[in-house]
Amino acid sequence: MADALGMIETRSFPAMVEAADAMVKAAKVELVSYEKTGGGYVTAVIRGDVAAVKASCEAGQTAAARVGEVVCVHIIARPHANVDTVIPLGRQTEAGER
Repeated sequence: MADALGMIETRSFPAMVEAADAMVKAAKVELVSYEKTGGGYVTAVIRGDVAAVKASCEAGQTAAARVGEVVCVHIIARPHANVDTVIPLGRQTEAGER
C-alpha cells in the first residue's frame, strides 16, 4: 500500500520552512521534496502513513500561519501508483518497481 501524500503550500519560503520543520517534528513522516511554483508560492511535500500525515499537516499549517500565509493544505490518503510513476514525489524507486 502506498504512503499517504501531504502537501502544504505557502506564500513565502520562510513559512514553508517553518511548516516543514513542524511537520517532521510532529509525527513520523518523510519530507520528500519542495516545489517553488513562482510568485513566492512554495509547496512542501511529505509522505508517511495516513494518521501521521494528517497530524503533520495540522502542525505544519499552524506553524506556517504564524510566519506567513498558508494557501492550501491537501492530503491524499492512498495516491494511485500512476501518480508516483508520472509525478515521482519522493518515491522514484518504488514507482519504477510497480
